[in-house]
Amino acid sequence: MPVTAILIRAQDHVATLTGPVAAGDAVLITGQGKTREIIARNDMPAGHKLAIRPIQEHEQILKYGEVIGEATADIAEGGHVHTHNCWGVKARRHS
Repeated sequence: MPVTAILIRAQDHVATLTGPVAAGDAVLITGQGKTREIIARNDMPAGHKLAIRPIQEHEQILKYGEVIGEATADIAEGGHVHTHNCWGVKARRHS
């Protein structure tokens, strides 16, 4: 049975994994919109973010319908979205 990932808002770029996945595993995207399947491109632990569409380098990343970070590299659909390819804007202080 495929692992699911929850899409919180329809406009989000990422969904949150409910269980761990291995590269090549099918992931069912549930929550908002029609349920669909994406193939995981990387091994990822539960609770991490999966790109539900391609994200370009320097593009803002949406989760909860809000910007949570910016991609520091291109991220393919099904890719792991984490500190190795994005930086968070929520924790950054602006002076």
